[in-house]
Amino acid sequence: MAMVDKSTTFFRDTDMPQKWYVVDANGKTLGRVASHVARLLRGKHKPQFTPNSDMGDFVVVINAEKVQVTGKRAELKEYFHYTGYPGGDIFQQFKDVIKNHPERVIEHAVKGMIPHTKLGRRIIKKLKVYAGTQHPHAAQKPVVIEFN
Repeated sequence: MAMVDKSTTFFRDTDMPQKWYVVDANGKTLGRVASHVARLLRGKHKPQFTPNSDMGDFVVVINAEKVQVTGKRAELKEYFHYTGYPGGDIFQQFKDVIKNHPERVIEHAVKGMIPHTKLGRRIIKKLKVYAGTQHPHAAQKPVVIEFN
């Protein structure tokens, strides 16, 4: 009887080429866009996924200003930030953030879906979010991704 190699193959991030994807957030729900983008950034869509390596791809999100939320979320959702000083609590409503800085809405949602470690900080740098349809990453030849 022959010996069968039962060892698990681990891949390094240098072994995997990183691709560029474009996701259009126009008319899509915030959480669904964020979960799909987080999956691409982390690399979970690849069969060679390794949890302790940065296997993900670069993702460019366009039309961030046109992302939607369901129900009364636009009036009720708040973003909290603490400056570190006494009385330094800052609350911002979703409708104000989407109007002034629409990129932050998607960045915040995706950041909450990736690991809160050194690896997560490296992964989030591969996310590029733009309010309109224009982006400066045409030279990388990104592939347009559609999802439901």
